[in-house]
Amino acid sequence: MSKTGRKIDKADPGDVVLESGIKVDPLYTPESVARTGDPATIGKPGEYPFTRGIHPLMYRKRPFTIRQYAGFGTPTETHERFLYLIDNGQTGLNVAFDLPTQTGLDSDDPLATGEVGRVGMSVDTLADFEEVFEGIDLDKITVSLTINGAAITLVAMYLAVAQKYGFDLKHLRGTAQNDILKEFIGRGTWVFPVDPSVKLVVDIMEYCAREVPKYSPVSVCGYHIRESGANPVQEIAYAYCIAKAYVDEMLKRGLAIDDFASRLSFNFDIHGNFFEQIAKFRGARRLWAKIIKEDYGATDDKSGWLRMIAGGGGGGLTKEQPENNIARSAYYALVSALSGTQTMALCSYDEAYTIPTEKAAEISLRTMQILIHEMGICDTVDPLGGSYYVETLTNQMESAIKRQMEEVDARGGIVKLVASGDIQKTVSRQAYEREKAIEEGRVLKVGLNCYRKAEDTRPVGFHAYSEANARKQIARLNDVRKRRDAERVKKTLEQIRQDARDNRNLMPAVVEAVKAYASVGEITKTLKDVYGEYQEPIYF
Repeated sequence: MSKTGRKIDKADPGDVVLESGIKVDPLYTPESVARTGDPATIGKPGEYPFTRGIHPLMYRKRPFTIRQYAGFGTPTETHERFLYLIDNGQTGLNVAFDLPTQTGLDSDDPLATGEVGRVGMSVDTLADFEEVFEGIDLDKITVSLTINGAAITLVAMYLAVAQKYGFDLKHLRGTAQNDILKEFIGRGTWVFPVDPSVKLVVDIMEYCAREVPKYSPVSVCGYHIRESGANPVQEIAYAYCIAKAYVDEMLKRGLAIDDFASRLSFNFDIHGNFFEQIAKFRGARRLWAKIIKEDYGATDDKSGWLRMIAGGGGGGLTKEQPENNIARSAYYALVSALSGTQTMALCSYDEAYTIPTEKAAEISLRTMQILIHEMGICDTVDPLGGSYYVETLTNQMESAIKRQMEEVDARGGIVKLVASGDIQKTVSRQAYEREKAIEEGRVLKVGLNCYRKAEDTRPVGFHAYSEANARKQIARLNDVRKRRDAERVKKTLEQIRQDARDNRNLMPAVVEAVKAYASVGEITKTLKDVYGEYQEPIYF
């Protein structure tokens, strides 16, 4: 019996069905692999279709990048946390922004009250980026900006600060999340209606393809789609449909697929069944290579590389017995490595409650470092390759993802389904059903609905919201406004307005505006005057 009194019968488990809907057999053989796909597509690492990894030697040559999500309060506090993480061995930065910044509001906007610096770093002008990245070698430490609705302004700021600190944009690497379609499905930090929002994504992609060729201007984010209720198949399928929508728009602008596809990147989620997650990524990597080569005619193999960050999903963590999340995250890290990720990040064990403490962030960092240096994970490429179960499941996941994509296309395509709210409705309903299954004990979560303790102590330290920091950030913004050239700001904002009306690429105008120290809110308001704001459909 479990601690809840629910019987867990190991002798007769009955059918085992994964969240993706795939039934698991008790035993797998070579015939299982042959029945579900062509064994020849397993191939070798570094060779099309890249089932076993996009590089021949993978981690044997270079371990995955460690890029923990971090940022809170003011640029001063975030700068200190970044230096702490770098000093402790982190090899990349993943910047968290507060909600006002994510939704294009300045810190002194009435709608920002109580949210300035709460869930991420507050950014109003280029001066904030100048502080947070001061002394950080952007040639060695790649930076990911987790920003979507206001991405055009924040990417422009990053490029401007890199130039100011002497880095060559032709060689600058890094990533912007900049995936607005998944925001309509998942997190909700949209600003503008769907069509102009997609245009802004593609403006950034086009600009970077021409001016910052090694930068990854979009990280298509299945992660948040999965966290919002999608199953693992839908996570990949919806992300690929979104990626194809951006690709199609780029092609309409006259670029060739090989001009930009190699800089596309993806952010995926890990929680749930161990082998299902590994097969998900192996099948997804193979399918993406086929899409880019067969559907789009790419001739450069690098165009079809699935370049991804994959780490522990917060949806798998629990508030109950939060220290169990340390073990969960270690398993998620192992899944990520066995799946062939390029970059890894882990949710810290206290994230169900608060912004991670330094101690919690350090435990996540050490978890990944132990995996690299003590577990032998870097010794050989794709150690699960050839497993009858893994290869069969990889074939099944690839087929299921492809079928789901075909269903989206048959219903009118991802942009239409997002604009109508149909995808959101599907995902929200599944989130409800999944939570109901957990509450009823049909899906087991250790410490939550089985093996519970009578009293749960929850040993976490809370990150208190600081009104003083909010006041400092507002004072900093006002100081910048006093010192900047107001006439120059006015002219650059008017250029943005005119370019938006004329349907031009907005990146050049936004770059000039941020260099003049125009604020996030001012640029966003200028675009709202032209594009309007998104009105979310009501669905049940």
